[in-house]
Amino acid sequence: MEPRLVGPGPYRATRLWNEIIELFRAGMPLRKHRSRFKSYERCFKASEAVDCLHELLGSNQNFGPEVTRNQTVKLLKKFLKNHVIEDIKGRWGKEDFQDDGHLYRFPPSSPLKSYPKKPSCGKEVIKFPDWNEPKAGISQEHIPVKSVAMNSEMWYKRHSIAIGEVPACKLVFRRELTQTNIEEIWKSMTLSRLQKVLGLESLDEVLDTKLVNSKHIVQNAYNVNKQGIVTLEDKSKELPHWILSAMKCLANWPSCSDLKQPTYSGFERDVFKTIVDYFGQMKEPLLTFNFFDVFVSVLGLLQKHSKAIEALQISCLLLPPENRKRLQLLVRMMARISLNKDLPPLSESVRTRTLMVQAFSRCILCSKDEMDLDELLAAKLVSFLMDNYQEILSVPSALKSSIEEHVVHLQRVQIKYAGDDTDATFPPPSFCHQISTDEFEYQRATGSQEPLAALLEEIAMNKEISVKDKRKKLKQFQKSYPEVYKVRFPTPETEAVLFPEKTKQKPPILLWALKKPFQPFHRTRSFRM
Repeated sequence: MEPRLVGPGPYRATRLWNEIIELFRAGMPLRKHRSRFKSYERCFKASEAVDCLHELLGSNQNFGPEVTRNQTVKLLKKFLKNHVIEDIKGRWGKEDFQDDGHLYRFPPSSPLKSYPKKPSCGKEVIKFPDWNEPKAGISQEHIPVKSVAMNSEMWYKRHSIAIGEVPACKLVFRRELTQTNIEEIWKSMTLSRLQKVLGLESLDEVLDTKLVNSKHIVQNAYNVNKQGIVTLEDKSKELPHWILSAMKCLANWPSCSDLKQPTYSGFERDVFKTIVDYFGQMKEPLLTFNFFDVFVSVLGLLQKHSKAIEALQISCLLLPPENRKRLQLLVRMMARISLNKDLPPLSESVRTRTLMVQAFSRCILCSKDEMDLDELLAAKLVSFLMDNYQEILSVPSALKSSIEEHVVHLQRVQIKYAGDDTDATFPPPSFCHQISTDEFEYQRATGSQEPLAALLEEIAMNKEISVKDKRKKLKQFQKSYPEVYKVRFPTPETEAVLFPEKTKQKPPILLWALKKPFQPFHRTRSFRM
């Protein structure tokens, strides 16, 4: 059985669990072993299971080579607890698996998990300001109007200014947007973009959108300092000063400007333990229980680097500001410690980078229900965060610009023509992606000309307007869009087909007029030899 990439979507942790079990059962060699003068068929040693599963996880793109042997042993303990494996006497249910020579086997029953049925949280409809309901005291003149598709008549009316006809018009003012309206727009467009990046039809299975606080998104986007770190309005939620000092000490080692007391041998390890203990006592991880499924889904995009970066940028924007700030400071410290060659080793047996992942993974990401792959999934995410924290924990500029442009559009004054209940307004801004130069040239040529060509065809084939009006509209179109007009009417003859001339019928020529008058017979003279 070949390993496959488990992409974003609902129940990704459960799908990964089943995937690993199937791969492990298919790849674990089974043979005959002896224990206490007795032979056992189709079994394996604990150490053999650790070797096999560790290699399997390291080569699997869902986990990667950073999975440690210790993490593999912990996963096998959960296998034993959940009856994925059992000892040779059929015992299971406890996490007493050790990396030794004890014998284990696979049970005959299937250990795969069924997908849980989540209670439907319902689709939340973001309520934008209703432009059709006027406020008290505001006249009907200021009610914005709905958009409409442009037809030939509307086009002619909009362009009639070029031939001297200016229809009466008036300005239509949008209702003023409140701060709440703007926050809801931020929430709607942010979640819409996240859904698109994850490639999901709906976010319902990975996120209860009712739990997303629109105020948090706006605060995370705008309340930042020069370094891009969130500034909190409620100062009581800041990290304690002594923790900040400890984190700065290790991040900037050996320059510990905040610590006045002299250092001693092993001082850096004590400081590190203090930081680990503080973050370890938190009741909820920094990425929160509510967003666990979202971040696990993002892990399915790690093979597509740019998409994974954008998905994590948006997901971290949903966090409470105090959580986002602590995450920014913690991950930045972890990354600096991992790259600091001047810092003495913080462990005798574990590399510094691996130690960072093991020490802080659980306080960054874990589920409320203690899922079996929490540790491996968290380690994968934290490793990616450390490598790309500057991009991930910054405000997504493209999303911010798009939302700001949309808000400005909603507040922009519109024009309404007299006698019309419609107004050709622009649609909300859409997200874009990079394309090649050739594709851009093709889209520029076809994307702008196709609607114009369709409009010209409608004018040409419209039988309800008079010949005079049709000539007038075609002349105006030719003046405005000569290239499009030339494609449809390359020669005067093709244009003339629309206006067939009425030919005058000549009276028929009589046959008798063609005949010569009667000629009498004349005898010809013959010549004799």
